[in-house]
Formats: sequence, C-alpha cells, structure tokens
Amino acid sequence: MADLKVDGGVNSNTGLKSINKTKASQEENGGDIDLFSPADDEAEKVKAERVEAYLKKKSKEPAVIAKSSVVLDVKPWNEETDMKALEEAVRKIECDGLVWGASKLDPLAYGVQKLQIVCVVEDEKVSIDWLQEKICANENLVQSVDVASFQKI
Repeated sequence: MADLKVDGGVNSNTGLKSINKTKASQEENGGDIDLFSPADDEAEKVKAERVEAYLKKKSKEPAVIAKSSVVLDVKPWNEETDMKALEEAVRKIECDGLVWGASKLDPLAYGVQKLQIVCVVEDEKVSIDWLQEKICANENLVQSVDVASFQKI
C-alpha cells in the first residue's frame, strides 16, 4: 500500500499504526482508567490527616488581636469653650477595647485651641466612626472631630 500524505505532512499509515497501538494498550488495561482506585482513597486519607494535624497546630497558637493607635483632633465651637470640661467629656466615653492616652491643647486660630488626644482601640471591638459620633454627641462643647493619625499596631 502506498504511503499517503495528509495535511501537515503526517504519514497516514504511520498515524493509523500509533492509534491502533494506543487502543491495544487500553484494551490490555481494561479499557478505562479506574478513577476510584484504592490508591486514591489512601491519598485522601493521608491528606485528611495532614489537614487535621495542621488545624490542631493552628488552634494552639494564640489569636492576634489587631489594635490601632489613633490621634484625634477635637475642635471646640469657640475660644470660650472650657477645654478641661471638653477633655473630661471625651475621656468619659468608655467601652471594651478602648484605652485613652495622652492629650494636649494645640492652638488652632484666633485664640481657639483644639484638643489632640491619643487612644488605642481594638479593631474588632471599637469603630472609629462610632467613637467620633460619641464625641460629637457633646454638641455644646464639640464642633467636629478629625482623625489626625491612624496607625496599626
């Protein structure tokens, strides 16, 4: 029989021989690939044991508590606002995960001073937006609250 060439220069007789060899090897192996062989079950068991060991190891480690150091600028309405009363009102705000730090008075403009106060918050327990709203709730003392600095610890 003459060798015939097909598109791409492949010898058709040689190609048929390789296909027949592949079919013959599949028939020897039972025709199909066994996707659920016992070796796969053993591999799954080993994988499950490793995942379980990893989870046990991970559970023993202490959870990291995310904290942030925040510097707030609390601005009063005018120069006549009692800044000591303002600071006391801010420090009265208490909740789990909130620790007040140092504070100072900085000049703002035209004799008006702002209260700059530091606090450390646990990110999961205290929202900075909530804290700002609580401080601004003192409407007779506080005009506005700005975040001057925010750093993750």
